Amino acid sequence: MTGRPVALITGASRGIGRAAALALADHGYDLVVNYAASESAAQEVAAEARARGAKAMTAQADVADEAAVIRMVQAAQGEYGRLDTLVNNAGVTIDVPPAELDALAMSDWDRVFAVNVRGMFQVTRACVPLLREAADPAIVNTASIVGLRPGPQPFPYSASKAAVVSLTRTLAGALGPHIRVNAVAPGWMEGEWMQDRLGDNYDRLMERRAKMTPLRRCVTAADVAETIVSLVTSNPFVTGEVIVIDGGYSATT
Repeated sequence: MTGRPVALITGASRGIGRAAALALADHGYDLVVNYAASESAAQEVAAEARARGAKAMTAQADVADEAAVIRMVQAAQGEYGRLDTLVNNAGVTIDVPPAELDALAMSDWDRVFAVNVRGMFQVTRACVPLLREAADPAIVNTASIVGLRPGPQPFPYSASKAAVVSLTRTLAGALGPHIRVNAVAPGWMEGEWMQDRLGDNYDRLMERRAKMTPLRRCVTAADVAETIVSLVTSNPFVTGEVIVIDGGYSATT
């Protein structure tokens, strides 16, 4: 059994998951780097974590596949013998805007909920037995500002993130007092995710959003990772909370 705490991060090959994994490595955690399809990117994250002094294993699993989730957690237990932190970050969306109701395929709706909601619950449930054995276990879920207030995101994504908010609060009650459960809700975030959503309008719209934000910029993956680490390591009496990370935009507009 490793003497260092261990964190499992789903969807850790890029974006928030990658940033959170590396930030936790910097704070003394060994890692389980989950990915669904991007094996090379996950291996790069693991290699960078090792360069920072952490042990790191990669674990392929579609979080919507319960059998794959169980195998992943068993592999983590076999490698480390413990689990102290879970970051439920894996998520998907689609490219159908809310105005196009008839263009939304229900199979796409089901896939988004399978990953973002059922997947989050399945991973949590599979990890709980190990987390119960940890000294100070914590779970942090990646929600979104559109799970708290209306936004331009596709219907299934917004609804799924609202479900993540609800599950976070319900799980906090169910798993307390030993396991703390919180969530982060980023606003418009710089990087690949929003580039995919906004396309050629990315620079213009991100600049406009930054000007409307009290802190005059949009959130980064590093900002979100810093908050995740804080919730894991520095907030022993905080549970059931959803921390908005948007530079004050939603609080002032």
